[in-house]
Amino acid sequence: MINSSRFQRLGDLAAGTLVVYQAQAPQRGALPEVPARPASVLLTLDEQRALLDFAERHQQLSSQRQEELATIIAPTLHSAVNFGTSMKQTDFEQLHQGKWQAFAENVQALRKGQPQLQAVQHFAQDYRGICQHLALAKQRGYSYPLIEELQQLALQGHQQFYRHKSPALQQLIGFVVVGFPATVRAQWRSVAVASALFFGSLALMALLTMWFPDLIYSLMSANQVASMENMYDPANRIIGPMSARDHQDDWVMFGFYIMNNIGIAFQTFASGLLFGLGSLFFLLFNGLHIGAVAGHLTRIGYHETFWSFVIGHGAFELTAIVLAGAAGLKLGSALIAPGRLTRANALRDAAKISIRLLGGAIIFLFIAAFIEAYWSSSSSLSVTTKVTVGAALWALVLFYLSYSGRGRYAPQ
Repeated sequence: MINSSRFQRLGDLAAGTLVVYQAQAPQRGALPEVPARPASVLLTLDEQRALLDFAERHQQLSSQRQEELATIIAPTLHSAVNFGTSMKQTDFEQLHQGKWQAFAENVQALRKGQPQLQAVQHFAQDYRGICQHLALAKQRGYSYPLIEELQQLALQGHQQFYRHKSPALQQLIGFVVVGFPATVRAQWRSVAVASALFFGSLALMALLTMWFPDLIYSLMSANQVASMENMYDPANRIIGPMSARDHQDDWVMFGFYIMNNIGIAFQTFASGLLFGLGSLFFLLFNGLHIGAVAGHLTRIGYHETFWSFVIGHGAFELTAIVLAGAAGLKLGSALIAPGRLTRANALRDAAKISIRLLGGAIIFLFIAAFIEAYWSSSSSLSVTTKVTVGAALWALVLFYLSYSGRGRYAPQ
């Protein structure tokens, strides 16, 4: 058998046969069918398994082995069983008072939204324990104050399990506080590429337009340039694309800015399905156009009205365009380099991330539209005030995306 790779005996080698051994699963004794009764003592899951395993196997064990195993199990169950159901109330309270106090503290922590992770993980088991203690107290006829205390604990635990929640609102808060900024940080490569394409092209075109004034006409017609100059003329009472409107139209313009900006963001995002080329194009297109306008208006002396107008809402609007572009590039990269996945599965996984980026970008665009309609377009505010607030908003956006939600979990 030693020299045979198939562990054959001499007779097996001569006859060309094998001896096959088939392992059989150990047969456990079947427990008798009996009516179910509520447990008179509180046992943990491990204690319940130990009892069941012993009951199923005891017929296959010798009496000596049964006694040995029973001796091992008995100390574990001693405190719970306490030699029967005739436990005095004082002993019952002393045995479980610590658990009741800990459960009450966990409930208070849950109410305040400051639970400990370990307490949350064992809350369901602790709640079942309170309910069983309450049933035992009623069954044994303990005093009313004790039963009332346990009822209150059970009720508080029940309220934590089945309290009314607003899933949509909680999910939105969790997304804004934790989910969205965490996604931006996790997808920093796509965000960095989109930022370089957009802000890089914007800055470069702004400088080139100031150095070469006629360059703007390669992107915009003469009428468009004249209209842009009129919008940001320092003599206007209201600055911006709709400088001729009245203050009563601010709400209408708020809706206009939302539709226009969301359309641009969605266009930048959805075109990423063209293997990322669409997102690449729109990031460069928007960056070049905004840069050309910025450089031209700065060169002709409209820098105060232009920069004080865009710096406030630009913190959210321009960042949203970048994030929408990053979401589109994420789709494109999944199609170009799916890895070990099929392109369909890679695109599906990338879309889950991209939708979160786009969702956050849309929230930013709502904020930008509000600021643009009610703050940026007003000429009653000084340039210094607008620039100071705008710089603070840029710092706030960068801080939010970099640090919000670190080390925290979104509310469930």
